[in-house]
Formats: sequence, C-alpha cells, structure tokens
Amino acid sequence: MKLASAKQMRDLDNEAIQRRGIPSIDLMERAAEGVAEAALALLPVRPGKARAAVLCGAGNNGGDGIAAGRLLFLRGVPVRVFLASSYDRLTPDALEETGRLSECGIPLEEFDPEDREQASWIRACHVIVDALFGVGLSREIAPGSLFAAAIDQINASRAKVVSADIPSGVETDTGRILGRAVRADKTVTFTLPKPGLAAGDGALFAGQVEVRDIGIPADLVQKLACPVMTVERDFVQASLPPRKAGGHKGDFGKVLVIGGAVGYTGAPYLAASAAVRGGCGLVYLGVPESIWEIETVRSVSAMPFPLADKRGKLSQKALPAILERLESCDVLALGPGLGRWEQTESLVLDLLRQTEKPVVLDADGINALEGHIDVLDIRKGLATILTPHDGEFARIGGDTSGGRVQAARDFALEHGCFLVLKGHRTVTATPSATVLVNTTGNSGLAKGGSGDLLTGLIAALLAQGASPGMAAAGAVWLHGRAGDLAAARLTEYCVTPEDVLASLPEAFLEITK
Repeated sequence: MKLASAKQMRDLDNEAIQRRGIPSIDLMERAAEGVAEAALALLPVRPGKARAAVLCGAGNNGGDGIAAGRLLFLRGVPVRVFLASSYDRLTPDALEETGRLSECGIPLEEFDPEDREQASWIRACHVIVDALFGVGLSREIAPGSLFAAAIDQINASRAKVVSADIPSGVETDTGRILGRAVRADKTVTFTLPKPGLAAGDGALFAGQVEVRDIGIPADLVQKLACPVMTVERDFVQASLPPRKAGGHKGDFGKVLVIGGAVGYTGAPYLAASAAVRGGCGLVYLGVPESIWEIETVRSVSAMPFPLADKRGKLSQKALPAILERLESCDVLALGPGLGRWEQTESLVLDLLRQTEKPVVLDADGINALEGHIDVLDIRKGLATILTPHDGEFARIGGDTSGGRVQAARDFALEHGCFLVLKGHRTVTATPSATVLVNTTGNSGLAKGGSGDLLTGLIAALLAQGASPGMAAAGAVWLHGRAGDLAAARLTEYCVTPEDVLASLPEAFLEITK
C-alpha cells in the first residue's frame, strides 16, 4: 500500500480544491464524519450515557476535530471542544466549523491546563478526539507549552483516543516522536496512510489505522507515485518464485551459508535451516572445522562441510575452499555466528571483493565493513543485501536520527545495495530509492537467532529467482508472519527461533493456497 508524504498530501488537497473545484469545507466535513464514526464505535456505553472531548489546534486538522465534535453532539453524545491555540489563528475552514458548532449551542472553549474543571472533564471522558496537529508538524513540541499540556492530559485520561489523520506529535514522513505524542487507540487517516503511521515509533502510537476516503478524486490518488510503501500479502505472493511441477533440486537454487564459531553454533544452523524451509533446492553450510561435527549431527537437510580455522573462528586460509564451493552456488549467505576476529573480518572483505554472486550479509559479516565501507561500494551493480539491526547499522555509518525510513533510503542509494534495517516495522530500502515497510512481526522475534532465520530465508528466495528487493521484503514479511503465528499459540514471551522456523510452512501456506 502506498504511503504518502506530507507534501504529497498537501499537493493532492490543492489539486482537488483549486483545479477540480471541490470545496475544502466538503473535504473537512467528510474527514470529520470518519473521525466521529470511529469515536462512536469506541464508546463503551450508549451515546447518551457517554461523554466526549475534542482537543484541537487552529489549523485545518483542528477544523476536522471541531466538525467531529458537532457530529458527535448531533448523535447524542455530550461533548466539549477545546482549542489549544488562539481564535485569531483559526483557518477560514476551521472558523466556519466553529460557527456551525456554535449554532448547536456548543462553544469552542479555550484550553487552559490550569483549569481543574476542564481537566476533570477530559480525565473522565469515554472518548477523546485528538485534532491538535495534522500532517504538517515538523518541529519539536516545546515542554511546558499549551500543546504539550494538551497531549499530557489526553494521555493521562482513561478514555479511548481517536486521532485525526495522525497522532499529534508524530512526524508524518518519519514516524519520529517530536518531543511527545498522543497515544491513540485508533487513527483515522485521510485518503492514504502516511509513513509515520507505519514506521518508527509512530506505528506504536497510532493504534489501529483506518484509511478514510474524503472525496479526493480517485485518479489523482492512483497516479500518485509513492516511493515508500507497506508490504502486504499481495506483494509477498508476487515475490514468490513459481515452482516447476517437474523440477528437480537443481532448479530451485543453491545457497552457500558461511558462518559459525566456537560458542556460536546455532546461528549458521538456523540460517541454513531457514534456507531449506524457504524452498531452496540445495543448501551447503561451511563452518570452522572446530564445530563441523556439531553441525553435522544437527543438520539433516543442509550439508555442512569443514573450513580452515584458528582459535575456533574461520581463518583466511578458508578463502580458496569457499570460493571453489561458491562457483556452483547461486547465493552466498555470509555472517551468522562468525564472531569478530581480524582474520575472519579479512576473509569477509576478500569474499566481497572476489565474488560477483549475490550476497546476503548479516551479523559479523556486516561488522567486518566497519572502517571498510569502500569494499561495499566496489559491489555497486551487484546484488548485495545487508540485514543490520540499529547497532550494526551505526557501526557502518548509518544514522537513524532523522528516522529509519530516510536513513535506510540514504544508505541504499549511497552504497548501491539493498538494506534490510531490522527492528519494529523492519524497513527494506533498494538502490532505486524504493522503501518497503513491513507489517508483520511481534516482540517474540526479539531473541537471538531470529535474524539468522531471516538471512537464510532471504537467500532462499533470492536463489530461486526472486529479485533482490522482492526477496528481501518478501522474506521479512514471511518471517514476521511466522512469528505472529507462533506467538498466537505460544505467547510472545515463549516464542523461540525454532518455533518461528516450524511456523514458516503455515506462513507460506497462507499466501500460496
């Protein structure tokens, strides 16, 4: 699903109003209708027994809230509407809605954080409409300001909260929290969802997101080119390479997994196992000789083989054997459980320099690039997929202070690679500046070994013929979905990587039946 930036939404509104002649007040009324309906649906009691509060700013988002307050009143809900700004700052449409509210006998009250009676009403409400800021907010909310006090009172209430378009305090294009933000139970967003509702902390503050059509012409929405999108089930279905009915194991790709060290025997096993589960025809697992027997006993479908090591870690002497095995393989998955050691890091860099095969780089394979990012740049034009978490990303020069979406896009563009920035709502960025935000997964995946599964799954889809971007984003979705299925049975506390691995067939079944 497309995610529209703040500028794109402003341009859409202007196009609809100025060139298509749609009255802006009509758009506001439709937006308010969606917000009011969502608020009514959240009421725990009948409208006549409930009470509501609307906290709004002076902009058009505030106008949406003022109109929603009137609609709640007309549906029998006692409501008070508070303006956390000054009347002389109201936009023309917000001023028009204020007049309509007044005609119903409801004043637009000035919000006063020191007014105990106001605070008591807000605290005891059944539902609150948050219409303080719309998609245009880009500055920090100053501590001690009127807006900060309004957000604090909303969050302190036990009421259900509906945000209009985006929770106030969430940056639209990044999902960053600008000092503080409203924690919504539901966000009614207009026309298209926004990146800040899907990525970063904004996804945690938005609650359930409902997209409301407010009358922007469909052709304008359809032709809008959005470089940021969410990954949904249909995308994953399209990412899966077809299976030949008469195919043999050589038709479904060959993956070479290189990893492991003494004390880190689980990581390469999990990566290789996920590659097998992901449909790969042949999976080879190269590990240090010191742990080869362990991997041999553990592995059934993957094929372990020993490599030269020293002190329980791979040494540079392993390079010729790896390159020889790689000649007959389609994809190299490099890094799970490698450990950090000068010779191992040199081995990783040499492999990146000397092979043109697609590479999925994870864990200590990524860490080897610290101080050597030029080696990644050498591979521009080749398929290189990096799967860092935030700490690994920072070591190789990534900066998420401006938001994870922008950080991933900038890195992928600069270095000509595919970047899978792991975490809540994992972000996949491509060298063509497309960013794909994942929609599956839960806290049960926040355990050692989960990333190794993802590495193997990406490699499997890539080896079977999926494009790098489709393989990466599709594998992230499947990995997260398997985690969701496992958590539904076992709780997020108890899920292990082995449980996620065992749930992969269910995730695949959902998108292949």
